[in-house]
Amino acid sequence: MIPAEFGGWSLAWAEEFDGPAGSPADPAIWRPETGGHGWGNSELQYYTGQTGNAALDGSGNLAITAARTDPRLAARHDSCEYTSARLITKDLKSFRYGLIQARIKLPAGRGIWPAFWMLGTGIDDTGWPGCGEIDVMENFGTDPAVVHGTVHGPGYSGDGGVTSSLDTGTRLASGFHVYSVCWEPGRIRWYADQMLYHTVTPAGLRGRPWVFDHDFYLLINVAVGGRPAGHPDRSTVFPQAMLIDYVRCYTAGETTLSG
Repeated sequence: MIPAEFGGWSLAWAEEFDGPAGSPADPAIWRPETGGHGWGNSELQYYTGQTGNAALDGSGNLAITAARTDPRLAARHDSCEYTSARLITKDLKSFRYGLIQARIKLPAGRGIWPAFWMLGTGIDDTGWPGCGEIDVMENFGTDPAVVHGTVHGPGYSGDGGVTSSLDTGTRLASGFHVYSVCWEPGRIRWYADQMLYHTVTPAGLRGRPWVFDHDFYLLINVAVGGRPAGHPDRSTVFPQAMLIDYVRCYTAGETTLSG
Protein backbone atom coordinates (compact mmCIF):
# COMPACT_ATOMS: atom_id res chain seq x y z
CA MET A 1 0.00 0.00 0.00
CA ILE A 2 1.53 3.31 -1.07
CA PRO A 3 0.06 6.81 -0.82
CA ALA A 4 -1.94 7.80 -3.90
CA GLU A 5 0.55 10.44 -5.03
CA PHE A 6 3.15 7.70 -5.62
CA GLY A 7 0.97 5.62 -7.94
CA GLY A 8 3.46 6.04 -10.78
CA TRP A 9 6.45 4.87 -8.74
CA SER A 10 7.82 1.35 -9.21
CA LEU A 11 9.05 -1.23 -6.73
CA ALA A 12 12.86 -1.20 -6.71
CA TRP A 13 13.59 -3.57 -3.81
CA ALA A 14 11.66 -5.66 -1.30
CA GLU A 15 12.31 -7.90 1.68
CA GLU A 16 9.24 -10.06 2.32
CA PHE A 17 10.54 -12.23 5.20
CA ASP A 18 9.38 -15.50 3.67
CA GLY A 19 10.86 -18.68 5.07
CA PRO A 20 10.48 -21.41 7.67
CA ALA A 21 9.50 -20.52 11.23
CA GLY A 22 12.53 -20.06 13.46
CA SER A 23 14.89 -19.13 10.63
CA PRO A 24 17.02 -15.99 11.01
CA ALA A 25 16.48 -13.02 8.74
CA ASP A 26 18.41 -13.28 5.47
CA PRO A 27 22.09 -12.84 6.46
CA ALA A 28 22.84 -11.39 3.04
CA ILE A 29 20.67 -8.40 4.01
CA TRP A 30 20.48 -8.23 7.82
CA ARG A 31 22.97 -8.67 10.61
CA PRO A 32 22.47 -8.27 14.34
CA GLU A 33 24.06 -5.60 16.46
CA THR A 34 24.60 -6.95 19.95
CA GLY A 35 25.30 -5.59 23.40
CA GLY A 36 23.76 -4.22 26.54
CA HIS A 37 25.50 -0.90 27.17
CA GLY A 38 22.37 1.29 27.13
CA TRP A 39 22.79 2.44 23.50
CA GLY A 40 23.06 6.11 24.44
CA ASN A 41 19.55 6.25 25.90
CA SER A 42 19.88 4.34 29.21
CA GLU A 43 18.04 1.40 27.62
CA LEU A 44 17.58 -1.77 29.66
CA GLN A 45 17.85 -4.55 27.05
CA TYR A 46 20.69 -6.68 25.80
CA TYR A 47 20.51 -7.09 22.03
CA THR A 48 21.36 -10.68 21.10
CA GLY A 49 22.09 -12.45 17.84
CA GLN A 50 19.81 -15.33 18.78
CA THR A 51 16.73 -16.48 16.89
CA GLY A 52 14.82 -16.36 20.16
CA ASN A 53 14.89 -12.57 19.74
CA ALA A 54 14.74 -12.23 15.94
CA ALA A 55 13.40 -14.90 13.60
CA LEU A 56 10.92 -15.53 10.83
CA ASP A 57 7.53 -16.68 12.09
CA GLY A 58 6.73 -18.90 9.10
CA SER A 59 3.77 -16.71 8.11
CA GLY A 60 5.73 -14.13 6.12
CA ASN A 61 6.82 -11.96 9.03
CA LEU A 62 10.01 -11.20 10.91
CA ALA A 63 9.37 -11.26 14.66
CA ILE A 64 11.63 -9.16 16.89
CA THR A 65 10.90 -10.22 20.45
CA ALA A 66 11.68 -8.44 23.71
CA ALA A 67 11.69 -10.82 26.67
CA ARG A 68 12.77 -11.05 30.27
CA THR A 69 16.27 -12.45 30.62
CA ASP A 70 16.55 -15.98 31.91
CA PRO A 71 18.32 -15.45 35.27
CA ARG A 72 20.63 -18.36 34.45
CA LEU A 73 21.91 -16.38 31.44
CA ALA A 74 22.16 -12.97 33.09
CA ALA A 75 25.96 -12.92 33.12
CA ARG A 76 26.04 -13.68 29.40
CA HIS A 77 23.77 -10.67 28.81
CA ASP A 78 25.69 -8.13 30.90
CA SER A 79 23.16 -8.59 33.73
CA CYS A 80 20.49 -6.83 31.65
CA GLU A 81 16.96 -7.63 32.78
CA TYR A 82 15.66 -7.94 29.20
CA THR A 83 16.81 -9.27 25.84
CA SER A 84 15.75 -8.11 22.39
CA ALA A 85 17.21 -7.66 18.88
CA ARG A 86 18.45 -4.91 16.62
CA LEU A 87 18.97 -5.84 12.96
CA ILE A 88 20.82 -3.61 10.50
CA THR A 89 21.76 -3.64 6.81
CA LYS A 90 25.07 -1.83 7.34
CA ASP A 91 27.70 -2.93 4.78
CA LEU A 92 25.10 -5.21 3.15
CA LYS A 93 22.36 -3.01 1.65
CA SER A 94 22.14 0.76 1.42
CA PHE A 95 19.77 3.29 -0.09
CA ARG A 96 19.78 6.84 -1.38
CA TYR A 97 16.29 8.34 -1.84
CA GLY A 98 12.98 6.66 -2.55
CA LEU A 99 9.76 5.76 -0.80
CA ILE A 100 11.00 3.56 2.04
CA GLN A 101 8.28 1.71 3.92
CA ALA A 102 7.53 -1.19 6.22
CA ARG A 103 4.29 -2.90 7.19
CA ILE A 104 4.50 -3.54 10.92
CA LYS A 105 2.40 -4.74 13.84
CA LEU A 106 3.83 -3.02 16.88
CA PRO A 107 4.40 -4.48 20.32
CA ALA A 108 2.66 -2.84 23.28
CA GLY A 109 3.27 -1.82 26.86
CA ARG A 110 4.89 0.86 28.95
CA GLY A 111 8.64 0.89 28.38
CA ILE A 112 8.45 -0.82 24.97
CA TRP A 113 10.14 1.21 22.21
CA PRO A 114 9.94 -0.20 18.67
CA ALA A 115 11.64 1.62 15.79
CA PHE A 116 12.28 1.45 12.04
CA TRP A 117 15.00 3.91 11.03
CA MET A 118 18.08 4.75 8.95
CA LEU A 119 21.63 5.91 9.57
CA GLY A 120 24.18 7.34 7.15
CA THR A 121 26.67 4.75 5.93
CA GLY A 122 29.53 7.13 6.77
CA ILE A 123 28.91 6.82 10.50
CA ASP A 124 32.29 5.18 11.13
CA ASP A 125 34.06 8.18 9.60
CA THR A 126 31.85 11.12 10.59
CA GLY A 127 30.24 9.77 13.74
CA TRP A 128 26.74 10.49 14.95
CA PRO A 129 24.89 12.78 14.35
CA GLY A 130 27.12 13.96 11.51
CA CYS A 131 26.18 10.88 9.49
CA GLY A 132 22.47 11.81 9.67
CA GLU A 133 19.58 9.79 11.10
CA ILE A 134 16.09 9.36 9.65
CA ASP A 135 13.57 7.79 12.02
CA VAL A 136 10.81 6.39 9.81
CA MET A 137 8.76 5.18 12.78
CA GLU A 138 9.05 5.22 16.54
CA ASN A 139 6.40 4.41 19.10
CA PHE A 140 6.56 4.70 22.87
CA GLY A 141 4.41 2.36 24.91
CA THR A 142 3.07 5.25 26.98
CA ASP A 143 1.28 6.55 23.84
CA PRO A 144 -0.09 3.44 22.11
CA ALA A 145 -1.83 5.35 19.27
CA VAL A 146 0.98 7.81 18.46
CA VAL A 147 3.68 7.42 15.81
CA HIS A 148 6.74 9.70 15.66
CA GLY A 149 8.94 10.70 12.69
CA THR A 150 12.25 12.50 13.26
CA VAL A 151 15.57 13.53 11.72
CA HIS A 152 18.81 14.04 13.63
CA GLY A 153 21.89 15.86 12.45
CA PRO A 154 24.56 18.31 13.63
CA GLY A 155 22.88 20.82 15.95
CA TYR A 156 19.55 18.98 16.03
CA SER A 157 20.16 15.61 17.64
CA GLY A 158 18.85 13.69 20.62
CA ASP A 159 16.08 15.62 22.34
CA GLY A 160 16.65 18.40 19.79
CA GLY A 161 15.78 16.29 16.75
CA VAL A 162 13.38 17.79 14.21
CA THR A 163 10.28 15.74 14.88
CA SER A 164 6.53 15.46 14.55
CA SER A 165 3.95 12.93 15.63
CA LEU A 166 0.53 11.68 14.61
CA ASP A 167 -2.18 10.44 16.94
CA THR A 168 -3.78 7.81 14.74
CA GLY A 169 -6.78 7.37 17.01
CA THR A 170 -6.25 3.61 17.14
CA ARG A 171 -4.07 1.34 19.22
CA LEU A 172 -1.21 0.59 16.83
CA ALA A 173 -0.49 -2.81 18.37
CA SER A 174 -3.97 -4.03 17.44
CA GLY A 175 -3.04 -4.62 13.77
CA PHE A 176 -0.60 -4.00 10.95
CA HIS A 177 0.09 -0.46 9.69
CA VAL A 178 2.38 0.87 6.96
CA TYR A 179 5.04 3.41 7.99
CA SER A 180 6.87 5.29 5.23
CA VAL A 181 9.20 8.11 4.36
CA CYS A 182 9.40 9.70 0.94
CA TRP A 183 13.07 10.70 0.84
CA GLU A 184 14.09 13.03 -1.97
CA PRO A 185 16.95 15.49 -2.54
CA GLY A 186 16.16 18.38 -0.21
CA ARG A 187 12.90 16.96 1.23
CA ILE A 188 11.73 14.14 3.51
CA ARG A 189 8.04 13.36 4.17
CA TRP A 190 6.54 10.96 6.72
CA TYR A 191 3.39 8.86 6.36
CA ALA A 192 1.41 6.56 8.63
CA ASP A 193 -0.62 4.34 6.31
CA GLN A 194 -1.54 6.97 3.68
CA MET A 195 -1.60 9.97 6.05
CA LEU A 196 1.12 12.61 5.54
CA TYR A 197 2.02 14.08 8.94
CA HIS A 198 5.54 15.56 8.74
CA THR A 199 7.80 17.28 6.18
CA VAL A 200 11.38 18.47 6.62
CA THR A 201 13.43 20.55 4.17
CA PRO A 202 16.76 22.38 4.54
CA ALA A 203 14.85 25.61 5.13
CA GLY A 204 13.33 24.09 8.27
CA LEU A 205 16.75 23.47 9.80
CA ARG A 206 17.44 27.21 10.28
CA GLY A 207 20.95 27.12 8.86
CA ARG A 208 22.00 23.84 10.42
CA PRO A 209 23.54 21.26 8.06
CA TRP A 210 21.35 19.06 5.84
CA VAL A 211 23.05 15.65 6.02
CA PHE A 212 20.64 13.46 4.05
CA ASP A 213 21.92 13.43 0.47
CA HIS A 214 24.08 10.31 0.67
CA ASP A 215 23.70 6.56 1.29
CA PHE A 216 21.88 5.26 4.38
CA TYR A 217 21.33 1.79 5.82
CA LEU A 218 18.28 0.37 7.60
CA LEU A 219 17.73 -0.57 11.24
CA ILE A 220 14.82 -2.38 12.94
CA ASN A 221 14.74 -2.91 16.69
CA VAL A 222 12.68 -3.11 19.86
CA ALA A 223 14.25 -1.36 22.84
CA VAL A 224 13.11 -1.73 26.44
CA GLY A 225 13.16 1.33 28.66
CA GLY A 226 15.29 4.33 27.85
CA ARG A 227 14.63 8.00 28.43
CA PRO A 228 11.89 8.52 25.82
CA ALA A 229 10.02 5.30 26.61
CA GLY A 230 10.14 5.14 30.39
CA HIS A 231 10.58 1.94 32.37
CA PRO A 232 8.31 -1.07 32.13
CA ASP A 233 5.94 -1.39 35.05
CA ARG A 234 3.60 -4.04 36.41
CA SER A 235 1.25 -3.52 33.48
CA THR A 236 3.92 -4.45 30.91
CA VAL A 237 3.58 -8.01 29.66
CA PHE A 238 6.58 -9.97 28.33
CA PRO A 239 7.44 -11.27 25.84
CA GLN A 240 6.44 -8.58 23.33
CA ALA A 241 7.00 -9.04 19.60
CA MET A 242 7.13 -6.60 16.71
CA LEU A 243 6.03 -8.30 13.47
CA ILE A 244 7.44 -6.90 10.22
CA ASP A 245 5.53 -8.13 7.16
CA TYR A 246 7.80 -6.44 4.62
CA VAL A 247 10.28 -3.66 3.95
CA ARG A 248 10.05 -2.11 0.47
CA CYS A 249 11.61 0.67 -1.55
CA TYR A 250 9.76 2.35 -4.42
CA THR A 251 11.43 4.72 -6.86
CA ALA A 252 10.54 7.38 -9.36
CA GLY A 253 13.91 6.86 -11.02
CA GLU A 254 16.43 8.65 -8.80
CA THR A 255 16.89 6.04 -6.04
CA THR A 256 20.31 4.44 -5.60
CA LEU A 257 20.58 0.95 -4.11
CA SER A 258 23.81 -0.85 -3.32
CA GLY A 259 24.70 -4.21 -1.92
